[in-house]
Amino acid sequence: MRQQKPTRPAAKKTSRTAAPKQPASPRQSAPPLDQNFVAPQKPVRLNRAIADAGVASRRKADEFIRQGVVKVNGKVVTELGTKVEIDDMVTVHGEPITRYKHLTYIVLNKPKDVIATSSDEKGRATVFDIVRLKTRLFTVGRLDRNTTGVLLLTNDGDLANMLMHPRYGIVRVYKAVLDKPLRQDHARQIANGIDLDDGPTQPCQVTIDPSDRTNVMLSIREGRNREVRRIFEHFEYDVKRLDRKEYAGITTRGLARGEYRHLTRDEVFELQRQVKLAE
Repeated sequence: MRQQKPTRPAAKKTSRTAAPKQPASPRQSAPPLDQNFVAPQKPVRLNRAIADAGVASRRKADEFIRQGVVKVNGKVVTELGTKVEIDDMVTVHGEPITRYKHLTYIVLNKPKDVIATSSDEKGRATVFDIVRLKTRLFTVGRLDRNTTGVLLLTNDGDLANMLMHPRYGIVRVYKAVLDKPLRQDHARQIANGIDLDDGPTQPCQVTIDPSDRTNVMLSIREGRNREVRRIFEHFEYDVKRLDRKEYAGITTRGLARGEYRHLTRDEVFELQRQVKLAE
Protein backbone atom coordinates (compact mmCIF):
# COMPACT_ATOMS: atom_id res chain seq x y z
CA MET A 1 0.00 0.00 0.00
CA ARG A 2 1.37 3.36 -1.05
CA GLN A 3 2.10 5.61 1.91
CA GLN A 4 1.67 9.36 1.97
CA LYS A 5 4.89 11.31 2.19
CA PRO A 6 5.69 11.85 5.89
CA THR A 7 4.98 15.20 7.44
CA ARG A 8 8.33 16.39 8.70
CA PRO A 9 8.94 19.17 11.22
CA ALA A 10 9.62 22.59 9.79
CA ALA A 11 13.17 23.86 10.21
CA LYS A 12 13.55 26.22 13.14
CA LYS A 13 14.41 29.79 12.35
CA THR A 14 16.72 29.77 15.31
CA SER A 15 18.66 27.43 17.02
CA ARG A 16 -7.94 -8.80 21.55
CA THR A 17 -9.30 -9.73 24.83
CA ALA A 18 -7.92 -8.91 28.22
CA ALA A 19 -4.89 -10.98 29.20
CA PRO A 20 -5.48 -13.49 32.01
CA LYS A 21 -3.93 -13.01 35.42
CA GLN A 22 -1.53 -15.87 34.80
CA PRO A 23 -0.79 -16.06 31.06
CA ALA A 24 0.36 -19.35 29.69
CA SER A 25 4.07 -19.60 29.29
CA PRO A 26 4.77 -17.95 25.94
CA ARG A 27 6.48 -19.66 23.05
CA GLN A 28 9.75 -17.97 22.23
CA SER A 29 9.93 -17.34 18.52
CA ALA A 30 13.65 -18.08 18.47
CA PRO A 31 16.13 -19.37 21.03
CA PRO A 32 18.50 -16.81 22.53
CA LEU A 33 21.90 -16.63 20.94
CA ASP A 34 23.52 -16.55 24.36
CA GLN A 35 21.54 -16.07 27.55
CA ASN A 36 24.73 -15.34 29.47
CA PHE A 37 26.12 -12.79 27.06
CA VAL A 38 28.65 -10.57 28.82
CA ALA A 39 28.63 -7.16 27.21
CA PRO A 40 31.75 -5.00 27.02
CA GLN A 41 32.06 -2.79 30.09
CA LYS A 42 33.63 0.62 30.48
CA PRO A 43 35.57 1.70 33.58
CA VAL A 44 33.32 2.12 36.62
CA ARG A 45 33.72 3.66 40.06
CA LEU A 46 35.25 1.32 42.59
CA ASN A 47 32.27 1.46 44.94
CA ARG A 48 29.96 0.44 42.13
CA ALA A 49 32.20 -2.47 41.13
CA ILE A 50 32.01 -3.72 44.72
CA ALA A 51 28.24 -3.23 44.84
CA ASP A 52 27.69 -4.95 41.48
CA ALA A 53 29.59 -7.96 42.79
CA GLY A 54 27.07 -8.22 45.64
CA VAL A 55 29.66 -7.60 48.35
CA ALA A 56 28.04 -4.50 49.83
CA SER A 57 25.98 -1.43 49.00
CA ARG A 58 27.77 1.53 47.44
CA ARG A 59 27.64 3.41 50.72
CA LYS A 60 29.14 0.46 52.61
CA ALA A 61 31.73 0.04 49.85
CA ASP A 62 32.78 3.66 50.42
CA GLU A 63 33.31 2.83 54.08
CA PHE A 64 35.50 -0.14 53.15
CA ILE A 65 37.55 2.11 50.84
CA ARG A 66 38.06 4.70 53.59
CA GLN A 67 39.10 1.96 56.01
CA GLY A 68 41.83 0.82 53.62
CA VAL A 69 40.54 -2.73 53.25
CA VAL A 70 40.07 -2.48 49.48
CA LYS A 71 42.92 -3.23 47.08
CA VAL A 72 43.15 -2.83 43.32
CA ASN A 73 45.83 -4.97 41.69
CA GLY A 74 47.44 -5.51 45.09
CA LYS A 75 47.57 -1.84 46.11
CA VAL A 76 45.41 -0.27 48.82
CA VAL A 77 43.06 2.37 47.39
CA THR A 78 41.45 4.98 49.63
CA GLU A 79 40.30 7.52 47.03
CA LEU A 80 36.53 7.23 46.58
CA GLY A 81 36.47 8.42 42.97
CA THR A 82 38.83 5.71 41.73
CA LYS A 83 37.67 3.92 38.59
CA VAL A 84 38.53 0.33 37.72
CA GLU A 85 38.64 -1.64 34.47
CA ILE A 86 37.00 -5.02 33.97
CA ASP A 87 40.44 -6.71 34.06
CA ASP A 88 41.53 -5.09 37.36
CA MET A 89 41.79 -7.39 40.36
CA VAL A 90 39.74 -5.96 43.22
CA THR A 91 39.82 -7.45 46.71
CA VAL A 92 37.86 -6.57 49.85
CA HIS A 93 39.31 -7.82 53.15
CA GLY A 94 41.66 -9.91 51.01
CA GLU A 95 38.86 -11.65 49.12
CA PRO A 96 38.60 -11.10 45.34
CA ILE A 97 35.27 -9.93 43.98
CA THR A 98 33.59 -11.25 40.83
CA ARG A 99 33.43 -8.47 38.27
CA TYR A 100 31.64 -10.23 35.46
CA LYS A 101 27.89 -9.73 35.37
CA HIS A 102 25.82 -11.90 33.06
CA LEU A 103 23.55 -9.57 31.14
CA THR A 104 20.18 -10.35 29.64
CA TYR A 105 18.43 -8.39 26.88
CA ILE A 106 14.88 -9.23 25.82
CA VAL A 107 12.23 -7.81 23.51
CA LEU A 108 8.61 -8.60 24.37
CA ASN A 109 5.56 -8.07 22.17
CA LYS A 110 3.44 -6.71 25.00
CA PRO A 111 -0.25 -7.64 24.93
CA LYS A 112 -3.07 -5.30 25.90
CA ASP A 113 -4.26 -5.26 29.53
CA VAL A 114 -0.83 -6.23 30.87
CA ILE A 115 1.01 -3.90 33.26
CA ALA A 116 4.65 -3.00 32.54
CA THR A 117 5.74 -3.20 36.19
CA SER A 118 7.07 -5.94 38.44
CA SER A 119 3.87 -6.06 40.52
CA ASP A 120 0.41 -4.52 40.64
CA GLU A 121 -1.54 -3.70 43.79
CA LYS A 122 -4.79 -4.53 41.99
CA GLY A 123 -3.56 -8.01 41.13
CA ARG A 124 -3.55 -7.46 37.38
CA ALA A 125 -1.24 -9.39 35.06
CA THR A 126 2.23 -7.92 34.52
CA VAL A 127 4.90 -8.41 31.87
CA PHE A 128 6.82 -10.48 34.43
CA ASP A 129 4.00 -13.03 34.43
CA ILE A 130 5.00 -13.54 30.80
CA VAL A 131 8.80 -13.21 31.01
CA ARG A 132 9.50 -15.53 33.93
CA LEU A 133 13.24 -15.54 34.47
CA LYS A 134 15.23 -15.84 37.67
CA THR A 135 17.25 -12.78 36.69
CA ARG A 136 15.82 -9.51 37.95
CA LEU A 137 14.98 -7.40 34.91
CA PHE A 138 14.07 -3.76 34.34
CA THR A 139 11.74 -2.43 31.67
CA VAL A 140 13.28 0.12 29.31
CA GLY A 141 10.60 2.76 29.66
CA ARG A 142 7.00 1.74 30.09
CA LEU A 143 3.90 1.12 28.05
CA ASP A 144 0.55 1.85 29.63
CA ARG A 145 -1.92 -0.98 30.17
CA ASN A 146 -3.78 -0.47 26.89
CA THR A 147 -0.70 0.05 24.69
CA THR A 148 0.79 -2.96 22.91
CA GLY A 149 4.04 -3.71 21.12
CA VAL A 150 7.79 -3.39 21.65
CA LEU A 151 8.97 -3.50 25.25
CA LEU A 152 12.64 -4.04 26.07
CA LEU A 153 13.68 -5.73 29.32
CA THR A 154 17.21 -6.07 30.68
CA ASN A 155 19.34 -6.26 33.81
CA ASP A 156 21.83 -3.84 32.24
CA GLY A 157 20.88 -0.78 34.28
CA ASP A 158 23.35 1.58 32.60
CA LEU A 159 22.14 0.80 29.11
CA ALA A 160 18.48 0.94 30.16
CA ASN A 161 18.90 4.39 31.71
CA MET A 162 20.73 5.73 28.68
CA LEU A 163 18.14 4.39 26.26
CA MET A 164 15.47 6.24 28.23
CA HIS A 165 17.42 9.47 28.69
CA PRO A 166 16.26 12.30 26.40
CA ARG A 167 19.82 13.43 25.64
CA TYR A 168 20.34 10.43 23.33
CA GLY A 169 17.19 11.03 21.29
CA ILE A 170 16.37 7.34 20.91
CA VAL A 171 13.67 6.82 18.27
CA ARG A 172 10.33 5.28 19.28
CA VAL A 173 7.82 4.53 16.52
CA TYR A 174 4.10 4.18 17.30
CA LYS A 175 1.06 3.28 15.22
CA ALA A 176 -2.12 4.97 16.42
CA VAL A 177 -5.66 4.26 15.29
CA LEU A 178 -7.80 7.36 15.86
CA ASP A 179 -11.56 7.82 16.16
CA LYS A 180 -11.57 10.20 13.18
CA PRO A 181 -9.27 11.14 10.29
CA LEU A 182 -6.23 13.24 11.24
CA ARG A 183 -6.38 16.68 9.69
CA GLN A 184 -3.33 17.80 7.74
CA ASP A 185 -2.98 21.04 9.73
CA HIS A 186 -3.02 19.07 12.97
CA ALA A 187 -0.39 16.69 11.58
CA ARG A 188 1.78 19.67 10.69
CA GLN A 189 1.47 21.14 14.19
CA ILE A 190 2.31 17.78 15.79
CA ALA A 191 5.36 17.45 13.53
CA ASN A 192 6.63 20.89 14.57
CA GLY A 193 5.94 20.35 18.29
CA ILE A 194 3.03 21.38 20.49
CA ASP A 195 2.63 22.59 24.06
CA LEU A 196 1.49 20.01 26.61
CA ASP A 197 0.93 20.47 30.33
CA ASP A 198 4.48 19.34 31.10
CA GLY A 199 6.14 21.43 28.39
CA PRO A 200 6.57 21.53 24.61
CA THR A 201 7.08 18.34 22.63
CA GLN A 202 10.06 17.88 20.35
CA PRO A 203 9.65 17.93 16.57
CA CYS A 204 8.71 14.49 15.25
CA GLN A 205 7.72 12.67 12.08
CA VAL A 206 4.05 12.05 11.29
CA THR A 207 2.95 9.64 8.54
CA ILE A 208 -0.74 9.30 7.63
CA ASP A 209 -2.12 6.29 5.75
CA PRO A 210 -3.61 7.92 2.61
CA SER A 211 -6.24 5.18 2.29
CA ASP A 212 -7.37 5.61 5.90
CA ARG A 213 -6.39 8.82 7.68
CA THR A 214 -7.34 7.36 11.06
CA ASN A 215 -4.16 5.25 10.85
CA VAL A 216 -1.15 7.33 11.84
CA MET A 217 2.52 6.50 12.41
CA LEU A 218 4.35 8.75 14.87
CA SER A 219 8.14 8.71 15.28
CA ILE A 220 9.31 10.51 18.43
CA ARG A 221 12.57 10.90 20.32
CA GLU A 222 11.33 11.31 23.87
CA GLY A 223 9.37 9.09 26.22
CA ARG A 224 7.15 11.15 28.47
CA ASN A 225 4.23 9.56 30.29
CA ARG A 226 1.36 8.83 27.86
CA GLU A 227 2.94 11.32 25.44
CA VAL A 228 1.48 9.95 22.21
CA ARG A 229 -2.03 9.73 23.62
CA ARG A 230 -1.78 13.24 25.07
CA ILE A 231 -0.56 14.65 21.75
CA PHE A 232 -3.69 13.43 19.98
CA GLU A 233 -5.97 14.32 22.90
CA HIS A 234 -4.66 17.89 22.58
CA PHE A 235 -6.56 18.07 19.27
CA GLU A 236 -9.57 16.12 20.65
CA TYR A 237 -8.79 12.82 18.95
CA ASP A 238 -9.53 9.60 20.80
CA VAL A 239 -6.81 6.96 20.40
CA LYS A 240 -8.66 3.70 19.82
CA ARG A 241 -5.52 1.54 19.57
CA LEU A 242 -1.84 2.28 20.15
CA ASP A 243 0.98 -0.07 19.25
CA ARG A 244 4.71 0.60 19.63
CA LYS A 245 6.30 -0.72 16.46
CA GLU A 246 9.93 0.09 17.22
CA TYR A 247 12.28 1.15 20.02
CA ALA A 248 15.86 2.07 19.11
CA GLY A 249 15.55 -0.03 15.96
CA ILE A 250 14.27 -3.14 17.78
CA THR A 251 10.94 -4.47 16.50
CA THR A 252 8.57 -7.34 17.29
CA ARG A 253 8.91 -8.83 13.81
CA GLY A 254 8.14 -12.55 14.03
CA LEU A 255 6.68 -12.30 17.54
CA ALA A 256 3.00 -12.82 18.27
CA ARG A 257 1.39 -10.92 21.13
CA GLY A 258 2.75 -12.22 24.42
CA GLU A 259 5.88 -13.72 22.84
CA TYR A 260 9.45 -12.61 23.52
CA ARG A 261 12.99 -13.37 22.45
CA HIS A 262 16.54 -12.59 23.53
CA LEU A 263 18.41 -9.98 21.53
CA THR A 264 21.39 -11.01 19.41
CA ARG A 265 24.90 -9.71 20.02
CA ASP A 266 24.62 -7.44 16.99
CA GLU A 267 21.39 -5.95 18.32
CA VAL A 268 22.97 -5.28 21.71
CA PHE A 269 26.03 -3.69 20.13
CA GLU A 270 23.75 -1.48 18.03
CA LEU A 271 21.89 -0.32 21.16
CA GLN A 272 25.22 0.45 22.79
CA ARG A 273 26.37 2.32 19.70
CA GLN A 274 23.32 4.56 19.86
CA VAL A 275 24.27 5.67 23.37
CA LYS A 276 28.04 5.62 22.71
CA LEU A 277 28.75 2.63 24.98
CA ALA A 278 30.31 0.62 22.16
CA GLU A 279 32.99 3.19 21.33
